[in-house]
Amino acid sequence: MMKRLLSGHLIPAVGIGTWRARNPKESVYTALAEAGYRHVDTAAEYGVQNENIKHLSVGVICLACIKETGDENRAIRNVLKCPNSQDFNLNVRQNPFVNICLHTLNRDGASRPPKSGDVLDFDMEGVWKEMEKLVKDKLVRDIGICDFTLKKLDKLLSFAEIIKPSVCQMEMHPGWRNDKILEACKKNGIHVTAYSPLGSQGNGRDLIHDPVVERVARKLNKSPGQVLVRWAIQRGTSTIPKSNNLDRIKENIHVFQWEIPEQDFQALCIIQDQKRVLDGEELFVNKTDGPFKSVADVWDHED
Repeated sequence: MMKRLLSGHLIPAVGIGTWRARNPKESVYTALAEAGYRHVDTAAEYGVQNENIKHLSVGVICLACIKETGDENRAIRNVLKCPNSQDFNLNVRQNPFVNICLHTLNRDGASRPPKSGDVLDFDMEGVWKEMEKLVKDKLVRDIGICDFTLKKLDKLLSFAEIIKPSVCQMEMHPGWRNDKILEACKKNGIHVTAYSPLGSQGNGRDLIHDPVVERVARKLNKSPGQVLVRWAIQRGTSTIPKSNNLDRIKENIHVFQWEIPEQDFQALCIIQDQKRVLDGEELFVNKTDGPFKSVADVWDHED
């Protein structure tokens, strides 16, 4: 199943996430070569684009899978998130398999929480102009945004007159529906990709074992992961589940020949205790020195 973007290009409804993947090479290869995925999500922050780390870069794996599967149309969509124009130019020009670039918050340095100076000013307009050049130079097909608030989205749309964002990637799952940004994107024709669709066992929101999710999964004879991925698709988004279990990676894409009945879908839509799994505190918040002194600052006090 494909979702059509504002540009007219298509993006597969289910992709493979690589954030904190223990072995991104194995996960991506399994997804592309064995399970039929054609959508890979990466970021400069993850390191998976860099061939100098112990794992092969995603670009190299994409090339190997294209050769192995005979996919000469290069239908694989490799999505890359970067915070600044330097990272975009470096990563895109080194990797010919990046199709979609997403603009995210600007961070330099590996400290968690960030030290003074690690989180940089957010030059949204300057970076967007550089991203537009990538499209004009035919280095990428589409550009978009990640982890934007309504305030940031409104600001971007005020000057993005030449090329508007095709994609907005946000955390979304039944435990954090993120309804406001979803509706704003729909209103402006921006496709939404939901990340962390399964929640996160390590971050205190284990949706795989949520009673409502488990009940729906038993009723439909599906896995909880499949139910959560299908819920995202029925909301109109694409989604990028991550798993370190190769069998789960294969299982998570089998979500297209069935639907969640409306009553069960609505039950998933009203799960209580709505909160982010990934609030950005360890990445962006320096309580004494920096542009974000609290989690509320990161999200423009919109939560």
